Amino acid sequence: MYFPYLRGRQYELLALRELVENDRLGDKIIPIVEPVKLSSTLIKTISTYHEAGKNIAIIINPKVGTFKSELNNTSDGVCKDDFFSLICEQDIYKAHIMNSKSHRELSEIEKEQVDKNEIIVVVNSRKYLDMYIEEFEGLSPRYVLIPDESAFRRKIRKNRVLLADKFEKQKKNSAYKDEEEVFSEDHLYFSDDGYVGFSDYSIVGSEYLEAGFAPYAVAIHIVYFSKDGILKIRHFVSDSNDDIRDPAGKFYEAVKKLASWHKKNPIGKTLGLESLLACYSNKTYPGLGSVKKMSIMHHLELMNKYLMTGVVK
Repeated sequence: MYFPYLRGRQYELLALRELVENDRLGDKIIPIVEPVKLSSTLIKTISTYHEAGKNIAIIINPKVGTFKSELNNTSDGVCKDDFFSLICEQDIYKAHIMNSKSHRELSEIEKEQVDKNEIIVVVNSRKYLDMYIEEFEGLSPRYVLIPDESAFRRKIRKNRVLLADKFEKQKKNSAYKDEEEVFSEDHLYFSDDGYVGFSDYSIVGSEYLEAGFAPYAVAIHIVYFSKDGILKIRHFVSDSNDDIRDPAGKFYEAVKKLASWHKKNPIGKTLGLESLLACYSNKTYPGLGSVKKMSIMHHLELMNKYLMTGVVK
């Protein structure tokens, strides 16, 4: 099982939605969304998964963004009502991040007639490991996301999912090299290591920034399988990176490199990759958010094909 962990920015939500709308995800992928904003895009994404009968997990105590304050704001009733209605559906899993307020927050979950055995729990800090043990003594959550560290493995034995940030994020796009790197081997060994699944932050990384900025360079990140089954990542970076002007031109420089590389390395077709290559063929600029959306879509669909078939292509 693969549990892509996404932060719920618009381009991430659209990536998830378009994959389901085009029937590109199977039952072995359960996205986990930490919502950053109570938006119509979030509601539509959850609704799309529900209507398709697909599982998605929503973290109801996010640690980033404005979602919690917006959910508590009585002035926005429409999105709030829709959210609470959807989150009650059985195929929409509730998820919880362990933190200093977990005793109260988990108690509130139980008051809503939700069994703690049914939720997904994220334990990503040793600071809250003992609190998790206390809260779930004699219980076993649906899944528990943990780092691959001995302190966690010793105390959490059941339904554990390996959570790791596999994307080596650079401070600026121009710092990425036009070369391949190893991205992950977790899909090969998670079961042998005693996990029921694996999780990562796709090609975005775990770092969360409230606001974006105009980049000097455009970078496209594409994952693919090597012949030995290792998941690798290749970066395609623009050349005219002296200022922030002409992002469309910078994108074309990067996607041209992708198209040239893909001719020599015809990795498996996905909706996201085909969309990027179509931008090159049509000389269209989709916007930086859409570039990330397509790269995420490619990653998730590629993992879906691997999990469904066991074939690395």
